[in-house]
Amino acid sequence: MEDRIQELEIRVAFQDDLLNSLNQQVHEAHQVLAQLRADFLALRERVEGMKDSPGGDPGQEPPPPHY
Repeated sequence: MEDRIQELEIRVAFQDDLLNSLNQQVHEAHQVLAQLRADFLALRERVEGMKDSPGGDPGQEPPPPHY
């Protein structure tokens, strides 16, 4: 009986370590995702700003002089 209890305690310890490791990985992935989302939103704003600028839409540019 004592051996069985000890085996269960060892399993629980390994599971706790695994759970902590997985939790850390999920936390790091969440941080990376948040940074990527912020970068994406900044790029979207930049592209939208380029559309509004005079040189942003090639259809509104005058033709080059050689035409």
